[in-house]
This record gives sequence, C-alpha cells and structure tokens, in this order.
Amino acid sequence: MKTLHRFILKSYLGPFVMTFFISMFVFFMMFIFKYIDDFVGKGLGAGVLSELFFYFSLTTIPTALPLAILLSSLMTFGNLGEHFELTAMKSAGLSLQKIMFPLFMFTSIIALLAFYFSNNILPYTNLKAGSLLYDVRESKPALLFKDGVFNNSLEGFSIRVGKKDKDGKTLRDIMIYDHRAMQGNNIVLSAETGVMEQTPDKMFLVITLQNGVSYKEMADNAKDAETHPLIRDKFEQRIIRFDLSEFKMSRTDEALFKNNAQMMNLSQLNSVVDSLKMKIEKRKFEFGKQLNQTYYSKSTLLTGKKEDVKNNLSFYDLSKAQKLNAIEIASNIARSAKAYTESVSSDYESDVFSVDRFNTEWHRKFTLSIACVVLFFIGAPLGAIIRKGGLGMPMVVSIIFFLLFHILSITGEKLAKEGAIPPYQGMWLATIILLPVGIFLTYKATSDSNLFNADAYIQPIKRFFIRKK
Repeated sequence: MKTLHRFILKSYLGPFVMTFFISMFVFFMMFIFKYIDDFVGKGLGAGVLSELFFYFSLTTIPTALPLAILLSSLMTFGNLGEHFELTAMKSAGLSLQKIMFPLFMFTSIIALLAFYFSNNILPYTNLKAGSLLYDVRESKPALLFKDGVFNNSLEGFSIRVGKKDKDGKTLRDIMIYDHRAMQGNNIVLSAETGVMEQTPDKMFLVITLQNGVSYKEMADNAKDAETHPLIRDKFEQRIIRFDLSEFKMSRTDEALFKNNAQMMNLSQLNSVVDSLKMKIEKRKFEFGKQLNQTYYSKSTLLTGKKEDVKNNLSFYDLSKAQKLNAIEIASNIARSAKAYTESVSSDYESDVFSVDRFNTEWHRKFTLSIACVVLFFIGAPLGAIIRKGGLGMPMVVSIIFFLLFHILSITGEKLAKEGAIPPYQGMWLATIILLPVGIFLTYKATSDSNLFNADAYIQPIKRFFIRKK
C-alpha cells in the first residue's frame, strides 16, 4: 500500500506544482496590467520593482492555490482513468476513497499550511505590498524632455528643448521660463546649446547653458508696471541647478496602514472587534443618558424658567407671548435632539460597518483552507468520471468550477461588507454551495456512474414512455 501511495503522490505532485505556478503567473500578470500605468515613466529602480513584484506575487497565493488543487487533482485522476490505472486499482479491491486517501492527507497538510500563511505571512505581505504600491503611485513621473514640448515637472520652471542629441545629455534650442516669483513670464532664458547632467547623489539636475540671453521684465513698483523696463543679459555660459528631491520616491510610514483589516492576524482582528463592540455598547448607553439629560429635561421648561415648573404651569395657562416663546424653545430643542440623534446614528452605522469588515477578514483566514479541501473533492471525482488527462478537458472543467467558486466568494463578501447578510454567511457561501457538489460527485465516482453520458439520462425517459404506451 505504501508503494501505491508513493505512486499516487508522485502522479499528483508534478501537475500540482506546474498548475500552482501557472496560476500564480496568470494572477500576477493581471496585477501588472491593472497597475501598469502607475509604473511607467516613474524611473523606478530594479530594486523597488523587484520588491513590489515579490510581495504581490505572494498575495496571489490565496487565489492560485485553490485553482491549482482543483486542476491538479482533476488532471491526476483523469490520467489514472485514461490509462486504466484507476480501473486496475478498483479491480484489486480498492475503493475510490482509499485511492483518494493519500491525496486527501496531502491536501489537508496544504490546507493547514495555507491557514498559517493566511494568518501569519499574508498580513505582513499585504502591509509591505500596500504601502509600497501607495508610494509608487504617489511618486512623480521621471523628468523627461521631449523635443519641442514644454515640461512643467520642475516646480517654478517651464522648460522647452528644441532637440535632444542621441547621447541624452546635449540639448539644443533651449528656452526656460522662471515662474518662481509668481509674476508671470517676467524672467526668460534662452540658449543655443546646453549640457544636462545629474549630480552623483541624484538630488540635483545641473544644466550648463552656452551662448544664451536672459530677459527680465522689471515690475517692482507702479512706475515700472507702467513703463515695462526690460533687462537683457547675454552670456557665454551659465549654470542652473534644479532640485530633484521631489522626484525621489519617499517611503511612507507603514504604521499608517496597520489599521487595515487585511493587514491583521486573528488575534489582532479579535482585539479590534472586541474594542469596537465595547465602543458600540458604550455609545448606546451614553446616547440615552445624554438625550435625557441634555434634551428631555429641557423640554419640561415651557418658558425657560424653573419657577413655571414649580407652579405646575401648563401650556394653556400661558400668555400668547409665552406660548410663542415656549414653541420656539421646543422647536430648538427638537432640532438639536434630531441633529444629535443623526450624528450618533451615523457613528453607530460606521462602527457596525467596521465590525462587519473585520469579521469578514476573520472568516477569510479559514475559508482559504477549507476551499482547498472542498475543491479537491470536486476535482478528484470529476477526473475519475471524465477519465481525460492533460490540460484540455480538465482545464475547461476546472475553469468553470473555479469561476463559480470565485463568483460566489466575491458575491458573498460584497453582501457581507454591505451588511446585507452576516459576515459568516457571506464568507462561507461558496463553501456551503460547493460542498454538496463535492459529496455528490464523490458518490457518483464511487458508484462508477456515467455522469456525463447522455444515454444514462435519455434511456429512463424512453422506458417511461414505453410503459405508458
């Protein structure tokens, strides 16, 4: 039996590793296509891109792992059935459950590792990936000069280069508008040629202008504004230094992102949820107390005077002016109470929404592990029924079931986050629906049922009508 177990595991490991990395690559490319516009033109170094791609490749594991298990189990049992190895095992007295047992144990180990990854590694990975992606998206594009186009990337300057030589440094027909004084285009520099270089620390851009003219319009007082005096200065060489510190990507403090639910483990999620629930209960208690002390007690003062209450003065005993005054006081109290109630209600709904969001992430830690086992019990019996190996039919069937699983997961998560259903129902929706499917397929594969044979469904109908005749 140990030899048989090694044979089945060996048949399974190859397709599993292959499909797992293929799935990771596909989902990683989807990430690249989604954020490609945020990467292009930023002048990001290889180190930053490598770090970003590494962290985001790890975040694809929760999506790629269930698909890999589904596809690899379907391929393995499809290959065993296609080469009649599954038939030989059953002829030797082995049931399908015993044949599946070593792979079930292997999948269970993968599920436990998936839970550990989801609870301990994935929050850290999400924190690193999220903070780094935020910094990349917020960084300014790299400073690029296009021929004949004004570049306004440098704060306070507008620069146009007529032509840039192939060496990337020599510039020709240069025009620079200096807007740092915030007085319009009153300072202009033009030069025939120039050389552009960066300092070794990449913090400054140095442009050495040659054979140029600078123009400065003097408008320091009202008289200058009327006469428009102009200063023109010719130069053979002038050096201008521009600060490039704003183009360097700065790293945001990761502590700012730690309150995100996706960046917490189970203990942290439990702590946050408990704090929010205590906050909600405290707000409920204080709401009634504050409403009674601040607004209800005031409503007993018809005219705003305490002696009226002592004298048991009713509304009908008041004069017309006192009645109008009492109505105005009551209206102001009612408006204030309404505003206070709406404010407390908004805060309460926000806290409840936060609780649902954190509970959703809490259940996600477990759904990944259970999904691996459920999809295994769909893929393995399906492969035994279809009896087709390779990447043809198994790929098509796997994609159909994975899309169903993914759509149900996204729908349930969205409904849970919106508060339409409890978080546990939303996050376990896909598992609850697909688990009976896995049990049904396992039963059909055990009994060697021709699940996809049309005659198996048509013949009973024909026999029914024959009896009727």
